[in-house]
Amino acid sequence: QVQLVESGGGMVQAGGSLRLSCAATGRTFSSYAMGWFRQAPGKEREFAAVISGSGGSTYYAASVKGRFTISRDNAKNTVYLQMSSLKPEDTAVYYCAAKAGAGWSTGVRDYDYWGQGTQVTVSS
Repeated sequence: QVQLVESGGGMVQAGGSLRLSCAATGRTFSSYAMGWFRQAPGKEREFAAVISGSGGSTYYAASVKGRFTISRDNAKNTVYLQMSSLKPEDTAVYYCAAKAGAGWSTGVRDYDYWGQGTQVTVSS
C-alpha cells in the first residue's frame, strides 16, 4: 500500500514558476514509476510527466515539454514537478500517481495509487 500527499500548489502569474512535491509512504518507493497528471475544470484528467523507478527515464506530454521537469529522490520517498514559464492553460488540479510493476505509462488507468491533488492557478 502506498499513500501519496502532494504539496506546493498555489496561485502564480503567467510566466512564473512553481515546484510541486509528492511524498510517498512505503518501503519500496523506488519500485514504482511515478507520474504527474492534471485535471482542469470540466476536462478529463490528463498525463503531464512520468519518471521511472530509478529516475533514469522521463517522458513528458507535448504541452509541458521544455517547461516542466520531473525528478525524484528515492532516499526521501519524494517526487517533484518543477514547473516554469507557466501559462493560464496550466491551471488545474495536479495529481501524483504511483504505478506498480515493470515499465511506465501515460495512461490514467495504469496507475495504482493516487494523491488527493493540489491546485495550481495561473493568472494572465
